[in-house]
Amino acid sequence: MYEPTISAIRTASNNIYKFMIKTPLEHNTNISRKINANVFLKREDLTPVRSYKIRGAINKLTSLYEQSKNIKQIVTCSAGNHAQGVAYICNKMKIQGKIYMPVITTDQKKDKVANFGGDYVDIVLVGDNFDESYDNAKKFSLDNKIPFVHPFDDEKVIEGQATVGLEILESAPSPIDYIFLPIGGGGLSAGVSSYINHFSPHTKIIGVQPLGAPSMFEAFRQNKTVKLDNINSFVDGASVKKSGELNFPICKKNLDDIILIDEGHICQKIVEMYNDNGIIIEPAGVLSLCALDIMKGHLEGKTVVSVISGGNSDAFRMSEILERSLIYGNKRHYFKIEFPQKPGTLKDFVIKVLGHHDDIFYFRYTKVINKELGPVIVGIEVKDPTDIISIRNNMTNLGFKFEKISNVDLF
Repeated sequence: MYEPTISAIRTASNNIYKFMIKTPLEHNTNISRKINANVFLKREDLTPVRSYKIRGAINKLTSLYEQSKNIKQIVTCSAGNHAQGVAYICNKMKIQGKIYMPVITTDQKKDKVANFGGDYVDIVLVGDNFDESYDNAKKFSLDNKIPFVHPFDDEKVIEGQATVGLEILESAPSPIDYIFLPIGGGGLSAGVSSYINHFSPHTKIIGVQPLGAPSMFEAFRQNKTVKLDNINSFVDGASVKKSGELNFPICKKNLDDIILIDEGHICQKIVEMYNDNGIIIEPAGVLSLCALDIMKGHLEGKTVVSVISGGNSDAFRMSEILERSLIYGNKRHYFKIEFPQKPGTLKDFVIKVLGHHDDIFYFRYTKVINKELGPVIVGIEVKDPTDIISIRNNMTNLGFKFEKISNVDLF
């Protein structure tokens, strides 16, 4: 079984520091107080491309250049962050990069790839998710005999990502009890866990994946890599159908557990980190922070490190993120209600059903069933999640026929 050596990781760090400086390990007072632990954040959102992915890209391209000084072109595939890292280094090393990305990639990430790469990158949009885009990129690489830079299932990439662990141990002021790592394909978790297990074997290492894309979780469960039939690509930086073949056995050996996080929880944490700490983090970047909520009963008095893997969040996604956050926190609810078609019904609903701090933020008639009843879709936002109990009781007592619906049922 391949596992990165300490020598290889140190070589990777030397390669990386030619292009970037170490990212900080910051103590976070707010989170520490909330979970009664000593919490540090490894700020990989502060690299030149706002993601740890630049590390693996630097180490891989440096390795390719050392093998062949004549290398002129590479091919890669990415949902966004790896692409930015590759584009940045292609520009620095004057290597042409053909970068395949899913069609659903946000404009913000596409624009950043183009800006980092300049004349040295060519973006190809194909596929509805990373895996479909990857298949096209790999075929082009093989057909044209151009080196392929895999975003996670590659020895040099894994060794580059492992330098996050090296920096954590160099910067930590005291022994670390827990490290939480986000997992997509497993490059970061494989690399970091190898280094941490070697120098700090008492540290528990917890991987964290989105509930809608549990590729490594399923690999652990079945004791082999598996390709998922369908995934939710909302957490685009950590959504792959299959974990890396190199990464799985390393993670299986080194990780103590994998936790799955609901996408609504992820959105809630993005909003919380912005409101409480002024930090803008992308969905994959808060996975490790969500795990603190799940594990807080085990973390009291412990020294904990959460890796913030990236901060490339698109402002145009914020309305969706806020919506998901409020629904997950039971502060937004949608109902289909049969409204009697008579004057004063809506007034009675507002006065007699809603509380003083409750608000209607969505209201739409669907169609009139008959002269007496007309179904209405109503979105209600409450200040306190428990307020929805009295709202439902009031509707029942006043004779309104209603059913709770999901926001996806609106369209």
